[in-house]
Amino acid sequence: MKNYKNKTSKKLPQRFLQNAILKLLRKKPGKVYSIGNLGSKLKTKNSKDSIKSALKKLESDGKVITDKNGKFAVHPSFVHSDRKSKSVRLQGRADLTASGGAYVIVDGQERDIYVPPKYVNGALQGDTVAIEASLHRKGRRPEGRIVEVIKRKRVNFIGSFQELKKYGFVFVETPRMNLDIKILPKNFGPAKEGDSVVVEILNFGQGQNKEITGKVIEVLNTEDRNDFEMNSILINNGFEIVFPPEVIAESEALSDVYDDEEIGRRRDMREVLTFTIDPHNAKDFDDAISYQKLENGSVEIGVHIADVTHFVKPGSALDRDAYSRSTSVYLVDRVCPMLPERISNELCSLRPNEEKWSFSVIFTFSEDHKVTDVWMGKTIIYSDRRFTYEEAQEVLDGERKEMVDELTHINQIAKSLNKKRFKEGSINFETDEVKFELDENGTPIGIYKKTRKDANKLIEEYMLLANQSVARFMAKRDKAQEVPYVYRVHDLPDPDRLMELAMLASEFGIKLNFDSPKQITQSLNSLSEASEHEDVLQVLKPMAIRCMSKAAYSSENIGHYGLGFEHYSHFTSPIRRYSDVLAHRVLHENLTKIKRASKSGLEEQCVYISLKERDAITAERESIKYKQVEYYSTRIGTITTGVIRNIIDRGMFIEIAESQADGFIPLDTLNEQVTLHPAKIKVTGMKSSQVWRIGDQVDIKIFNVDMDKRQIDLRLNTEEEQ
Repeated sequence: MKNYKNKTSKKLPQRFLQNAILKLLRKKPGKVYSIGNLGSKLKTKNSKDSIKSALKKLESDGKVITDKNGKFAVHPSFVHSDRKSKSVRLQGRADLTASGGAYVIVDGQERDIYVPPKYVNGALQGDTVAIEASLHRKGRRPEGRIVEVIKRKRVNFIGSFQELKKYGFVFVETPRMNLDIKILPKNFGPAKEGDSVVVEILNFGQGQNKEITGKVIEVLNTEDRNDFEMNSILINNGFEIVFPPEVIAESEALSDVYDDEEIGRRRDMREVLTFTIDPHNAKDFDDAISYQKLENGSVEIGVHIADVTHFVKPGSALDRDAYSRSTSVYLVDRVCPMLPERISNELCSLRPNEEKWSFSVIFTFSEDHKVTDVWMGKTIIYSDRRFTYEEAQEVLDGERKEMVDELTHINQIAKSLNKKRFKEGSINFETDEVKFELDENGTPIGIYKKTRKDANKLIEEYMLLANQSVARFMAKRDKAQEVPYVYRVHDLPDPDRLMELAMLASEFGIKLNFDSPKQITQSLNSLSEASEHEDVLQVLKPMAIRCMSKAAYSSENIGHYGLGFEHYSHFTSPIRRYSDVLAHRVLHENLTKIKRASKSGLEEQCVYISLKERDAITAERESIKYKQVEYYSTRIGTITTGVIRNIIDRGMFIEIAESQADGFIPLDTLNEQVTLHPAKIKVTGMKSSQVWRIGDQVDIKIFNVDMDKRQIDLRLNTEEEQ
């Protein structure tokens, strides 16, 4: 396998190319380079267009500037050299440590920069900060000091309220930071001594020892442990659990009248058969499918998306709050919505037997399932039927006699789209989704894996097609000059992790070829297919997924590697994703005439939305983890099976088969001395010679559960105990 870091051996993926350019420019901050100069200095096989694309991204990030002659240099505010101290000024995100220090993560830097506790300067977890750092300390890690907090990640915290004579305090304690927030009596709200409260910080003070002030905005119910824990997860990840009064007021004032003037500006689809397919417990139906046969034998299938932008106008309180949230958050037992219920569940929900405003992409398919025409624009629709996924699957399985011909034909076309997509480079890594059966108190009483059938997959294929189509339209809107848009991008996998995967796969007799992006795709798809037939290979799938770059939003279209798409966006879920709201606005403005949005402004929004998406993913995972641990807290002593997923010096991580929950078996509980393989892929008993290898299935016992630490302690179930 070739190493991507060897710059003379092959083309660099975009993010590696950006890092290489930035590193080169930083060496001589005052020097300017043409694209040709950079190409020769970098010694890569990247084309000029590829280098230009990387420079555009760096320029939009504020890291590179262009002079009047079109040459490039590092931005002075991004890197400022101090000759005496050899320090540079950088911008990054603070990741606090339990000891009070921090690591600052800077894009373009190979290593995170350590900040000692005395130089953290009041920064909190996730804050965007400016740092002065010494990067070239011989034989030592980069180190620096935070000189400015540029943007706070969050202003709401959970803590314990204490009332004093003239004021109060909220004490916030987390593994990474402790805060004492002063509360004046006028800001107590309903809080009483000892209450767990949500506090909004009004003033962060200046420096470490300055007074932080805030106000209580909500008292949490600690008697309902489940409610408290779920709300804590949301707030600790930066999401507000209530809407501000002005946002609710704006949403309630919106009109639900369907006036003739607005209808006249839209394509009327009310007479065309239209339906939705969603989970059984869904309330916000943001997409619908329409179907009609044409006289020439072709068929027209429409993808209709809730027209959120008809109601949420730029600059409104609704819009500002939606952008701040950026996404709905789906925890195990609840949704923290991006938009108030008046919009998400009523005005914009494509409910059956109701007229709705929509933004549509309508495809014409030939008899051999090829797309022959695409129309995009605002519509008015009428949904004739609401299917759950289970009901739609019953139709496809012949168990329900309702819209059989239509759904069957739609599914046949979806399968053709799926086949074409994988032929052209999509990577197939379907993973099991864990679902919980909860009692009336939210306590898990059962765990099962959700299976995806044709009904789920057909909706997915049409959503992918719509997203791809709008992105392609915008990318090619003007051949002479770019029209900025919001793209969903996905870069090549991490080369170091691919190497680790290849080494582990070889232990299972699987040879993976990662010499080129195409071969990476082929190898990963082959691995996925093989794992469906050999359970032991299932252990490689999570590793393969971890090799992948994180998908993100960007105004720079580098394509979507995982899907194999040159152009891709998010257009189909504006009720729950602000990226889609932006995509709708820009697309609508450009349907009839070209109107260029500010690329730097779009990019700034894309960066923020991407960060909020990661926060939402973290919150969702934490809620699943909590429920998994809670489930086993009442099952101590239970014997079940699991798979060894990872091995470290202290023990083995086990994935419990029935629930995908992670547990841990310490090596010192194996009743004999063991030797650890140098690559940590197996453990061998010195007395019994028994081998425990990554991927092996083992019998386990639930030994102990720590709800506070979210840990499941396991033991091997020996033959004597069975």
